[in-house]
Amino acid sequence: MAAVLFDFSGTLFRIESTESWLRAVLADAEVSLSEKELVRAAKELETVGALPGGAFPSGPVPDDVAPLWGVRDQSAELHRAAYTGVSRQVALPDPGLHDKLYDRHTTPAAWRPYPDAAEVLGALRERGVAVGVVSNIGWDLRPVFREHGLDPYIGAYVLSYEHGVQKPDTRLFATACEALGADPRDTLMVGDDRRADGGAAALGCGVHFVDHLPVAERPDGLRPVLGLVG
Repeated sequence: MAAVLFDFSGTLFRIESTESWLRAVLADAEVSLSEKELVRAAKELETVGALPGGAFPSGPVPDDVAPLWGVRDQSAELHRAAYTGVSRQVALPDPGLHDKLYDRHTTPAAWRPYPDAAEVLGALRERGVAVGVVSNIGWDLRPVFREHGLDPYIGAYVLSYEHGVQKPDTRLFATACEALGADPRDTLMVGDDRRADGGAAALGCGVHFVDHLPVAERPDGLRPVLGLVG
């Protein structure tokens, strides 16, 4: 393999828990909730799928959000509107907290790399394998990689909102291959979403899937990638 493309959320990084997300925002906003109310609100936010990178909505999204949901990764505006739209189904002490929650998830502090991410990315680069990130996302994730020390390993970032298309559209994978100077037939796509990331196969890329698990439950899920390209 001449290049390996990685998804972001659930592949190289994992978002914090919904409860941690809510606690951080409430603390920053100096808003107090009883422990019972906080746990209740966190569970409701998780049920509606309000945390990007977290659980998907367990039921239908609101009628006013539904038209946005399937295309939410095509622009920053759509992404924010979709996620704050589902978040607003949950009662919080201040309506402004819904936007603060959205803003929190875009910060490096809200994300943790999987334990083997740096090892695998570094090993690939040492072998001369080009590395790219292809993500369905509505904001710039580059600061997350910089803050956690993984940016030096990445040769190209191809983010859906910057191109107006989202995976599984092959144009996103083609853009990444072109940016890395790699033939798709010599490129591996690594991700956790069989539909979205599996779209790379239509371009001729190899595809490898990992499980979208909490960081502590997946200490070495990326290491098999080294064998696939070795």
